[in-house]
Amino acid sequence: MPNPDSAQTQTAKLPHRLIRPIGAYTLSGLAIHQELLLTLDRTRGYLLQVNPKTDGTTLLNTQQAAAFEEATGLALWEGKLYIARHHQVLTATLEDLTPTPLLSLPYLIDSIAVWQQTLYISSQKAGYIFIYDRDSHDLITKLPLPGIGVASIAVWGDYLWAVDQTEQTLFCLDRATGEQIFSVLTPFAGPTGVAVLPETTPDRGTVWVTYADDEAYVRDDPNNPDFPYQLTFRDRTFIHPLHYHYRPDERYAVSNRFRVEMIYAEEIEPLDEVQLGPFEWRIAFPADTLRQRVKSVEPIGHPFTEVEVNGQRVAVFKFDSLSGHDRHLFGWRAVLEVQGIKYQVTPRLVEGGPALPDDLQTRYLVDDDELAMDNPLILAAAETAVGRETNLLRKVLSIRNYVYDRLSYGIRPAIDTPDIVIERGIGSCGEYVGLLLALCRLNGIACRTVGRYKCPPHAEQINQPLVPEFNHVWIEFYVPDVGWLPMESNVDDIQDGGPYPTRFFMGLPWYHMEMAKEVPFERVHFAPADVEKEIKIGNLALNHVRFRILEEMPPV
Repeated sequence: MPNPDSAQTQTAKLPHRLIRPIGAYTLSGLAIHQELLLTLDRTRGYLLQVNPKTDGTTLLNTQQAAAFEEATGLALWEGKLYIARHHQVLTATLEDLTPTPLLSLPYLIDSIAVWQQTLYISSQKAGYIFIYDRDSHDLITKLPLPGIGVASIAVWGDYLWAVDQTEQTLFCLDRATGEQIFSVLTPFAGPTGVAVLPETTPDRGTVWVTYADDEAYVRDDPNNPDFPYQLTFRDRTFIHPLHYHYRPDERYAVSNRFRVEMIYAEEIEPLDEVQLGPFEWRIAFPADTLRQRVKSVEPIGHPFTEVEVNGQRVAVFKFDSLSGHDRHLFGWRAVLEVQGIKYQVTPRLVEGGPALPDDLQTRYLVDDDELAMDNPLILAAAETAVGRETNLLRKVLSIRNYVYDRLSYGIRPAIDTPDIVIERGIGSCGEYVGLLLALCRLNGIACRTVGRYKCPPHAEQINQPLVPEFNHVWIEFYVPDVGWLPMESNVDDIQDGGPYPTRFFMGLPWYHMEMAKEVPFERVHFAPADVEKEIKIGNLALNHVRFRILEEMPPV
């Protein structure tokens, strides 16, 4: 039985909020000791004790900091510390913090976890979690890492928990077999450590996670009067609770939820002289989905009436006329509750599934958006992308990886057709989407464009105005008997030739805003109707988009 004084058996409830330890630069590794947190600052070699109620930070290893420099993993069991540093596992006690070597591996060690008589050691270089006997140091077995990045690990009971820095994902594994039970997205990028609260189960719970990365900021430069401001970077590190809820019967898991205000407004200022009669300006609301709920919508600047089109709510703004001298500001303010979602669907689950329904074939296997699906280059790419694969889920992933191999991301002033994009080798998110749609549809996979905007992913900036630089689109693909599943367009294309993370394959983070499914996001209707063909929305108005994170809440 575990020692009742060990870190894993403490039952005190920790407060759940973001913690910024004083003086910390790069946090890595995490453990729970009574009602306090222990973590490493690998830049300074500090072992820090953090009070989560006050952010109070105590430096414990005042005499041994040099011995802890570049340490990346931390575990605590029965008063003894286990530290991962370079190729070694070191040990120390809370009374004597002088580390001594315990065992070495030929691979770089990233993290360490302890449960009773067992050591768990993760190494991205090796691609495994090695399991050793704590006393004899004999290798018992090894389990494959669940992601492609550096993983930090922790153990509670029958479960092994891993946060992957590249995947931005928490994995829950069976600690005996390594079988993945579920995975869920972290609300921030760059997780570097994990500690499991007592009695945590796969159904729902909270784990503490450390994060570390760089952020850009503008600093004053008083010595340069001509250019008094400089763009530079600084360390950004903190501890934050990851809340999750796994619903195995519905095959998805959700993580931290945020209440977000979104404002979308159009400022009418025609570029050319116009003289038009009555017109309607329609702007769709955000959609209600498993991960996103619209709590309220109110008009900005001009009243609207609400209609429903294909199950989606749409605001209709009516105007009597429009001339070149008219100016209007109108739109809506919506309050949403959004959370991260990761669908738990496996290739085995979809093997031998039913055929795609006829109505979806008619709507989502056709070239309805200049997808060049009859172009020989695209036809050949569709065949090459899947090879001999027959499983629907693996086919979609193969197509995604093929597109990532062929394209690099770049902003373009206009969206070209997939045949031009694949020859050029550079595409915007919309051009990634076009190529993904074409290749999937040619392989019998129903898919559609989704998206519109992302809230800037600064979950710690509560009640601050946040303005996105660009709009954004991704896709959803349909799996019979399962439903529509999301897949990012270009964001997981992070390195030439792969491997590519699967964080946003069947998953979306909290900051994606799902807009206007099954309907155009924005459309203008003029009288007479033939005028619509001659007028572009971009020549009539300038849009304004702004977000504000109102509060953080546990997932639903």
